[in-house]
Formats: sequence, C-alpha cells, structure tokens
Amino acid sequence: MSLFRAIATVGSLTMLSRIAGFVRDLLIARYLGAGVLADAFFVSLRLPNFFRSLFAEGAFTAGFLPIFAKTEAAEGRAAAKEFAEQALSILLPVTFIFSALAQIAMPAVIFILAPGFADDADRFDLAVLLTTITFPYLVFISLAALYGAMLNSVGRFAAMAATPILLNLTMIAGLPLLSPYAGGPGQALAWSVLIGGMLQFLWLANEARRVGLSLPLRLPRLSGKVRQLFRLVLPAAIGAGATQVNLIVGLMLASLLPTGAVSYLFYADRLNQLTVGVVGVAIATALLPTIAAQLARGETEAAIANQNRALEFGLLLSLPAAAALIAVPFPIISILFQRGEFDIATAQATADALLAYAIGLPGYVLARSLTPSFHARQDTTTPVRLALVSIAVNLGGGALLMQWLDHVGLALATAVAAIVNTLLLGIVLRRRGHWHMDARLKSRGWRILAATLVMAAALFVLDRFLLPGWYAGGDVPRLAALVVLVAGGIAVYLAAALAFKATRPAEWKAMLRKPPKSQPAGS
Repeated sequence: MSLFRAIATVGSLTMLSRIAGFVRDLLIARYLGAGVLADAFFVSLRLPNFFRSLFAEGAFTAGFLPIFAKTEAAEGRAAAKEFAEQALSILLPVTFIFSALAQIAMPAVIFILAPGFADDADRFDLAVLLTTITFPYLVFISLAALYGAMLNSVGRFAAMAATPILLNLTMIAGLPLLSPYAGGPGQALAWSVLIGGMLQFLWLANEARRVGLSLPLRLPRLSGKVRQLFRLVLPAAIGAGATQVNLIVGLMLASLLPTGAVSYLFYADRLNQLTVGVVGVAIATALLPTIAAQLARGETEAAIANQNRALEFGLLLSLPAAAALIAVPFPIISILFQRGEFDIATAQATADALLAYAIGLPGYVLARSLTPSFHARQDTTTPVRLALVSIAVNLGGGALLMQWLDHVGLALATAVAAIVNTLLLGIVLRRRGHWHMDARLKSRGWRILAATLVMAAALFVLDRFLLPGWYAGGDVPRLAALVVLVAGGIAVYLAAALAFKATRPAEWKAMLRKPPKSQPAGS
C-alpha cells in the first residue's frame, strides 16, 4: 500500500470515529454540561488516555514497530512474530501491575494531577471513583496497540484505524442504557470506557488471527530484541507523549481555576484534535512503517521524499483547519454544543479556548509528521529532550498566562509549546542530514498559505455579514449556517488551492493509485 493510500485509509476511518466522537460529546454536553460531574469525568477520561499515549499508541508503537519491520525484512515473518510474542509476554504483566497500583493509589494520583480538586470534596471524590473505573482501560488498549502495530507493519491499516469507532459507539450506547443502573451518567460513561477498551482489544486480536498473526501467551523472557525494545520505549514514553504531557499540565493548572475551566478546555480540545486525529495521526500511522521499511532496505532518499510529501499533506489540511477555527470559533461551538446544560456563557468560554488552541494546530500535525523519522531510525531519545523543552514552555507559559487570561492562557501556552516542539524536531533532523526541505515543499508551502488566507477572509465575510440572522433562529437554521460555513470554507479553499497550484488533481489520483503487489522480504 502506498503512503498516501495508507493515509487516506487511516484518515477516512478516523474521520468516521471523530463524527461518532462528536455525537458522543454532544450527549455528554447535554447530560453533564460543564459542572462538577463533567470536570470529574473528563479527568477520569484524560488520565488513562494520557498513559495510553505514553505506554501504548505512543511509546510502545514507536519502539516496537521499527524492530518488527527490521526483523521481518531481515529474518522473515516467523521471526518477527516470535518477537511480538516476547513483547506481549512483557507488556501484559507490566500494564496490569501498573493499572492495579494506580487504582490502589488513586486518591493520591488525583491529588497530584488535579490538585485544585482537593478543595472541592464532591469533585475530588467523583474524580477518584470515575478514574478507578476507567483506568483498567489502559491494559486493554495497550494490548490493542501491540496487535495494531503488527497489522500496520504488514500494510493492514484499516483495522487499527477503526478501533476508536468502537469506543465512541460504546459510550454513545452506554450513556442512556447504563445510567439507570450504574448510578448516573458519569458512572455510565466511565464503565462504557472500560467496556470499549475490551472491545477494541478483541477486535484487533481477531483481525491479527485472520492474517496469521495470533500471539499465544508465553512466559516472559528478556531476549536481546526485548531489551532493545525497552531501551527505545522508556525514553519514547516522554517523547511520543509530549502533546499529552502538555495537556496534562494544562489539566493540573486548570484544576486551580474556577469550576468549569477543565470542561471548557476539554470541549475546545476535542474540536482542535479533530484535525490532529484525522490528519496528524493518519500521517504518523502510515509514515512510520513506510520509512522504517525503506531505511531497513537502505532507501534513504526515498524515506526523505516521503517525509516531505507527508509534511506537504499536513500543511495542506492543517493550515486551513487552524484558520477556520481562529476565524469563527464561537459559531462552531455554539451551534454544536449550546443546548441543555451548555449555555451561552459556557459556549463563549469554550470558543475562546478553541481560538487559542487552534494557533498551535499546524504544530501538532507537523510534529506527528517529523517524529517518525527519529523512531524509524530507532532514536527515541532525541524527541524526549525536545519534548522536555516544550513541556517547560507549556508549564511556564501556562502558569504565567493564566494570571491574566484564565483558561485561555493555558490553551495558548499549549499551542506555543506545540509550535516550539515542531521547530526543534525539524532543526535537529536537518542538522543531522536526515531531512531537507525539497523545492516542491518550499513552493507549495507559500501557495497553501495564500489559499488559506483567501478562505479565512471568506469565512469572515460569511460570519459577519451573511449568517447572523441564521444564528438567531432555531436548531434548523443554526445547523444550516454551520453547513454553509463548513461547505463554503472548503469550496473557497479548494478553488484557491487549485488556482494557486498548491495542489493538483492529477497528483491525488497518482498518490491514491494502488501500486503493484510485491513479495515481502523473507517470505
């Protein structure tokens, strides 16, 4: 599968997941609003997801996949599968023990990561209860990450990309179905997260079995490859999770602000992460196995070329997305969420946070396009050092800016930290000779920026002069206004991009064309 066919596969399924996620968030906003229960639930959701990014989809995949790809290229599929069995024998007990210890120490964990909750007994107790329920999700999603990394390495991207859909559908169903029996909507959502993790693991384990990659349990053994995996995973636990670390820093600081700040940041980040998930995650998921295999075969220039095309693709989609969120944040938030417990004041506070987050959106996406170049070369230490710089920027900037901008200052600090991290990644890769910006990327970057500015101007005109009357109507005209904003923005951007030659239809056809089949090495 070509790089861009893989990106298209992962991106389209991720888009379906995000749509299901928005339906989920609409239900959460309606039932929980932005009060004590919502703050407690979002903490319970954030913590296992944070450790998931560090232990599972972030660090583990970054360390496991290059070794798996190199082993398959040099020794064949059977040897790669044996390495995966050894990795599973270590991953399962480590995540199980960690999860158990975290549950036992949950009051202390919440006190450390959400210190502001300590002054509010209701929020604190709810956060402890709900996080105790959700935390074992880490075990199942870690196992799912192992199976997903194997499937991605052999070109089966769809199964892993579809797993978030299962989680979102489980939460959508669990909210109304479990609330009468679980003690309320907060507990129902927490149990749904755990059940969703189980379903994700079972789904991927079955897909792996279908392609001959089932993994029997064996006793743990520290083979040479497993020790190498640990050397890669431990530093990557910080480097690959830099964005999540920054979000946790924001969570800690937000807990010190008045009730509602945690929820404002959560809802805003959900919209901001739409592009990061659909574009950034898709690029990173497809790029790592692609360039890892190319580097294993000595195809350095091909790997650099794919790196540039991935950056071009990231700019093509992240710049207009960021501009749209900056230009019209309030209509988007208000139309999507303002109903039930989510009132106009909550909508405005959330929109302010969204604007600040959106400033760093290209940084989030491009960082996910650059980091695989380090991981494919089995360098997980350098991203750690660069991540620590961005975390320091986020922590210091957030603590300073929240004094004047409250929760908006936290979002802005996170955005600046993302940009700093991206710049540092690019500078280091360039100095090492592992990446250089080719002429096409330089030319296309300016053309994409020009098309983005045209689109932003069009959105400004629509929002200020043509749609205010629709905003004042009921749900139908308001939703119609959102459709006009989205469709109008996309149409103007595509027209401008084609006019400025920022992209060409023929290139998309070529990128998505299925390449001829080839036999894997060692088969």
